[in-house]
Amino acid sequence: MPTFITSTVLFIAALIIIFWLHDQYHLDVIVTPAPPPLNPPLVSICIPARNEENNIRNSVESALAQDYPNLEVIVLDDRSTDATPEILRHTRRLRLAAQNDTLKIVSGSDLPEGWAGKPHALYQASAVARGEWLCFVDADTFLKPAAISSVFAKALETEADMFTTMNEQILGSFWEKVVMPLVMTALSVGFSPRKVNDPHTRDAIANGQFIFIKRSVYDAIGGHESVKDQIVEDKAISEQVKWNGHRLVVADGMQLIRTRMYTSLPTMWEGWTKNIYLGLRDHPSMLLLGAFGALLALIAALFLPIWPLLGILWTLNGGGWMSIAVIAESLIVWGYLIYMRSRVARVMKIPTWYAWTTPLGAGVFASMMLTSAWKVISGQGVSWKGRLYKPK
Repeated sequence: MPTFITSTVLFIAALIIIFWLHDQYHLDVIVTPAPPPLNPPLVSICIPARNEENNIRNSVESALAQDYPNLEVIVLDDRSTDATPEILRHTRRLRLAAQNDTLKIVSGSDLPEGWAGKPHALYQASAVARGEWLCFVDADTFLKPAAISSVFAKALETEADMFTTMNEQILGSFWEKVVMPLVMTALSVGFSPRKVNDPHTRDAIANGQFIFIKRSVYDAIGGHESVKDQIVEDKAISEQVKWNGHRLVVADGMQLIRTRMYTSLPTMWEGWTKNIYLGLRDHPSMLLLGAFGALLALIAALFLPIWPLLGILWTLNGGGWMSIAVIAESLIVWGYLIYMRSRVARVMKIPTWYAWTTPLGAGVFASMMLTSAWKVISGQGVSWKGRLYKPK
């Protein structure tokens, strides 16, 4: 009887948790394709690039291919040591040969004391920009031709001073398809788009992959200099915008903007342990939430696969109707989980059979969470693109 009661409690809790985890993503503002505007203001697309030889050409070319009729593209080469500078020079020569001078390449300076890398890169790019709107785009993000026109139209419609999007994630390798959907689900628990878009709350977040902001508002909050020491600069600048009375909007941009964050398990491990570490470091209270998330991931990775097996073993040893009930409960949980993960897989445009890899992905995610927590507690810090970030 104690085993049956324990299984039943876990059964009810599992169904509730699975539903709750998959009911947090409420992006009510959706960017849809819109035609180019008439008499548009100048938009400055600013792209920071540090060792981005795999992405920079496609990212810059997608920015240059916009149907928005009045823009400039500024690329800040942040002291790259790979082929990024050479690729940028070649792209620049091609633009000049075509008598198109919309692309500007800026060589970044050494990182000053007290600055984090990305805020300094964006600060330098914005200093060159002339647009009434600034559009900060990561080098691993690719815009469809109507992206800027469509975002501009939606920003005007929502009366946004700062407009940021959640983008389609390009998933190529096996490990990306196994881990990234779970990470995206976890992130949806960390913030509520409806609260972010509510001007009466203090909830603020932005996706640094794509941020569209009025130049006047950017200058009024002090630009990236006001968040110069923040590694998670996108969230920090969104707080500056909203907490100073400006309109912040987060939207679904998946129809027009795509991002390829990582290409392998090692790069994904480095990137997400860094991101999780920074979130836990800057918000120590998140350690408890992180521990809860790691516990759920471990349960999914370790216990879910053996739950029905335990029921079967109990049945073979004379467990009777209670052991059969345990098997039924475990299979119902499995079925519901696979159904919900299949829905996520379809949204992320990967085969639905990846839903069956949930325990494997959960194990990797739990490992990343625990590694990041240990790095915070031990003071080891993390490295990212050749720079070491440690607790303050």
